[in-house]
Amino acid sequence: MREELLSVGIDIGTSTTQLVFSKLYIENMASSYSVPRIVIVDKEIIYRSEIYFTPLKSPTEIDGPRVRQMIEQEYERAGIDKSAIDTGAVIITGETARKENAKEVLESLSGFAGDFVVATAGPDLESIIAGKGAGAHAYSKEHSTSVVNIDIGGGTSNLALFLRGEIIDTGCLDIGGRLIKIDPETHKITYFSKKVERLIQKHGLGIHLGMIATKENLQPIIALMVKGIKQSVGLAPIDDDFDIMITNKSIAQGHQIDHICFSGGVADYVYHDRAGKDYFAYGDMGILLGEAIRESDLCTKLHLIPSIETIRATVVGAGTHTTEISGSTITYTSNPFPIKNLPILKLRKEEEQDALMLETSIKKKLEWFKLEGDLQRVAIAIEGVQNPSFLQIVEYAKGLVHGLEELINRELPLVLIVEEDMAKALGQAMYHELAYKKDVVCLDSIKLDNGDYIDIGKPIAEGTVLPVVVKTLVFNE
Repeated sequence: MREELLSVGIDIGTSTTQLVFSKLYIENMASSYSVPRIVIVDKEIIYRSEIYFTPLKSPTEIDGPRVRQMIEQEYERAGIDKSAIDTGAVIITGETARKENAKEVLESLSGFAGDFVVATAGPDLESIIAGKGAGAHAYSKEHSTSVVNIDIGGGTSNLALFLRGEIIDTGCLDIGGRLIKIDPETHKITYFSKKVERLIQKHGLGIHLGMIATKENLQPIIALMVKGIKQSVGLAPIDDDFDIMITNKSIAQGHQIDHICFSGGVADYVYHDRAGKDYFAYGDMGILLGEAIRESDLCTKLHLIPSIETIRATVVGAGTHTTEISGSTITYTSNPFPIKNLPILKLRKEEEQDALMLETSIKKKLEWFKLEGDLQRVAIAIEGVQNPSFLQIVEYAKGLVHGLEELINRELPLVLIVEEDMAKALGQAMYHELAYKKDVVCLDSIKLDNGDYIDIGKPIAEGTVLPVVVKTLVFNE
């Protein structure tokens, strides 16, 4: 049994907007006499859009209608109807995620781009999918080593550290090629970000709006950015400048990092010497930043590996690396799918010891999800146990159902996600505990944490599995 899912990745970044269409191939890898094990076995990019400059109405507002028009145009060029899309992601990244109307633009595009498409933003997710799109994730797995991918775009640099194929840590810095904008013809500086302004003032660099930009007078601010990247991977001591550059957090100090990889628009100028190129041809300092990184010890003290994708890493990652497949031993007593943007309430392992502790912990933590006294919809995530006994299943079911009393009377089904392979038995036990009067969705083989959101798509593989996208909805202040 082999099925295809059509996936879309749409990335609206600080500098550029682009999309890709991909095919994800799923297959049952179990033998005829085993429980089905459906996995994604292959991925193929079938269409890459043009790369557009992200249109803005003002410095604080995205031109939503223009973005929508560009995406509609690319759907037509690809010959793909939105109804054909099975999964994927729409992502607003970098400084664009901080625009006043970012959420509204995402909601508009989510509705347009197919029935099951994620509308999401956030530096952690962006770091991970860029690292996967660049090939850092695969390299770390294939070579059993550590790789940090740094995705340097127009407004931010997203870091993802992989160890033997597992994501270890993420970070994000306000370092990017378009934090200073320059008129391509006159070379006058027309804009710099607030953080760049702070660094200029702190160090008395004398850079100001309207001055003619040169390689020489921009060198000091570029040197500070390169230092910030070095600090983020442990090649330079932390100082006050680094604190200014952090977006939300950096990867923790002390990790053993063997290899480094770059993606994003600036990466082209890290990997390739563009001698003779007009430094300000793109109206920013991205070429100079890439050149400075290439000449720094980032590329000598760490082993530089090639990137599969540079400027397209995030959009390729969004199209091919955001979807997971649920376990095939699952329960759903109705078909309410797709379910979108469901917040996760994750219990600690110690809170799963018995039915009473489960009940008490859930009731207490549901208070987090009350808005003006009204409980929001929520999915419960637990670790579960390997090879549970019948009595353990019953104990879990009673604790979960009693703890979720406040949600029982709501129209939405109860949604439970278990890491261990026990969802079918647990879901059925919960359904029995509810006297078959409340629908239950119980999935396994998906790892979640508090702060995550989940989208669950329509059943595939003859109804045996559900496509799932896990993400973090974070709009930076």
